[in-house]
Amino acid sequence: MNVLPLLGPGIALFLITFFPCDTMARQNRLAYEQSPYLLQHKDNPVDWYPWGEEAFARAREEDKPIFLSIGYSTCHWCHVMEHESFEDEGVAALMNDAFVSIKVDREERPDIDNLYMTVCQMMGGQCGWPLNVVMTPEKKPFFVATYIPRETRFGRAGMMDLVPRLKQVWRERRRDVEASAEEIAGVLHKMAAPGRETSTPDPSWLDMAFRQLSDRYDARNGGFGTAPKFPSPQNLLYLLRYWKRSGEAKALEMVTHTLDRMRLGGIYDHVGFGFHRYATDATWTLPHFEKMLYDQALLTMAYTEAFQATRLDPYARTAREIMTYVMRDMTAPEGGFYSAEDADSEGEEGKFYVWTEAELREVLGEEAEAVIARFNVDATGNFHDEASRQKTGANILYLGEPQEDAEARRWEAKRARLFAHREKRIHPGKDDKVLTDWNGLMIAAMAQAGRVLDAPEYTDAAVRAAGFILARMRRENGRLWHRWRQGHAGIEGHLDDYVFMVWGLLELYETTFDPAYLEAALALTEVQVRYFGSETEGGFFFTPEDGEHLLVRQKEVNEGALPSGNGIAVLNLLRLSRLTGEPTLAEQAAKTAAYVGSFVERMPSAYTGALLGIDFGVGPTYEVVIVGAPEAADTQAMLAALRSGYVPGKVVLFRSDEEAAPPIVRLAPYTTTQRALGGKATAYVCENFVCNRPTTDIGTMKALLNRR
Repeated sequence: MNVLPLLGPGIALFLITFFPCDTMARQNRLAYEQSPYLLQHKDNPVDWYPWGEEAFARAREEDKPIFLSIGYSTCHWCHVMEHESFEDEGVAALMNDAFVSIKVDREERPDIDNLYMTVCQMMGGQCGWPLNVVMTPEKKPFFVATYIPRETRFGRAGMMDLVPRLKQVWRERRRDVEASAEEIAGVLHKMAAPGRETSTPDPSWLDMAFRQLSDRYDARNGGFGTAPKFPSPQNLLYLLRYWKRSGEAKALEMVTHTLDRMRLGGIYDHVGFGFHRYATDATWTLPHFEKMLYDQALLTMAYTEAFQATRLDPYARTAREIMTYVMRDMTAPEGGFYSAEDADSEGEEGKFYVWTEAELREVLGEEAEAVIARFNVDATGNFHDEASRQKTGANILYLGEPQEDAEARRWEAKRARLFAHREKRIHPGKDDKVLTDWNGLMIAAMAQAGRVLDAPEYTDAAVRAAGFILARMRRENGRLWHRWRQGHAGIEGHLDDYVFMVWGLLELYETTFDPAYLEAALALTEVQVRYFGSETEGGFFFTPEDGEHLLVRQKEVNEGALPSGNGIAVLNLLRLSRLTGEPTLAEQAAKTAAYVGSFVERMPSAYTGALLGIDFGVGPTYEVVIVGAPEAADTQAMLAALRSGYVPGKVVLFRSDEEAAPPIVRLAPYTTTQRALGGKATAYVCENFVCNRPTTDIGTMKALLNRR
């Protein structure tokens, strides 16, 4: 299955993961693409093709293997490999002679990335980006690697040695190569074949996940594991639910301590707000500097829910600061949200974000001393040059201990001055494509933050983004495009586009109570079931039934930086079934949960996104209908009380008592007979399929929602 032995002695390519990840006359075919990542490579001397039949036809015609390179625009090690290898004339000449070369943006084509990342994992390496695959013209892989330097060093094969050897193996050992490729393809087909055993979700998985996370928890620094350390917000969202369910104090402590340490560390941008992708150390001090939209979304949810659970203002403040960053720097004029900001500027990782002691003194004058001491600034620097490993005088700003309120207020004025100074620097590159799935996550986060923090500006931003997606990235047949950039929408939507967008619409409905969002969520779910569902078993395919034919059609359950579409689909379907009273949605949720459960039962803590839905399904859950005059003081007071508490297992509908035939009745017919009692705002609370007496008393409503 592994072609490495065919390469002979002295050529040992290790699968190395670094966790990411010109002249017009020489532009290659990528110059005509929309992806910012592909456009970064348009001036390479490598004769790149975009993914498409033209490349595969040429490979068949010239009897050459495909060199597939997958990355994304803000991936630091993708940049390193480009500058070192793909911009090099010597490497390019070898590649152009030996291969037909294809570049893929993993964010545009996660279906392709998922497939070949699975191959990398099958071959036993630590896998990340850049991901480089050599395969037959029939798309069957036989060689996989991550970062490859130009020259061989420290036992790691370089492109100048590796490419000729791969060419030789292709010409002289074709039968062995094809046998290896067929074996890998056969394993992929077996993994994707229908008939996988299902497993009905067991409440014991919730306890098991808590124990497993506890075992990996870093009690000193927060987070899970050692270095590198990722935020993993779905772990925190799950632990909050587990604390609510069980009363287990350690679960809440794991969440709050982790959120506290991340906010104090260098992984947080103290000057411009927002979180960097991950920390290279265990203490959250040294970040990889790229900023991803999905991290901002999921971390906003975590901080917002932590505020609901604890009522501690620092969590609300952090959520507000993340929203400030997204609305300021990551929002397109049309309303959608951009994808990411690069780690590099002026060819150096982190240059935009770091400070010298002298620069701080220049900007802040006498006030610099307190900042230098408080944010751990050193004259020699606390951030080293990546190549030489020497300190350069550059500093990452980070806090060791929380700021008191008075200190935080004094810091704000200094922060604003530093931010204004930093804005004059050359900014990192911005990946300005708008992705439906990531926008769905940010819509969910902003809608949730808008209602919990009583911040209508966040709700307005979520409304604008949802309007943009539904108007510009949904076709007349109801199906979604995946990517929009500079006025052009394209690429067939995949499962995550539907699932995460439905998540956003459900949160937006609960914030605005505009039934159009509930209706849109139902319509997208119908498309999801129709084109991504399986007639023979539960779970959803990642690509639609009429999508491009790849080597295999996969059902993704594994989680990484994002929860899986199948995992969140369980939560969406359950919420929709409770909101509408439609039992077929609950049946679909149960089938999906059983499919997902066959993975979750083996290691529950690896699937905490899926556990959000399983936790909801196990219950207790609540359906709450508020009936009253929309603008009346008692209605607003009841809604405010409902939103202030942390009750994750609830769905909420609103029915105006002023309307003769409110639209919500069509979507949730069980609300037909519900009326405001005595002209007062009234709460109808049902718990675990049993309805309580309606009440006009806020205290009674809250008691009904907090009996466990």
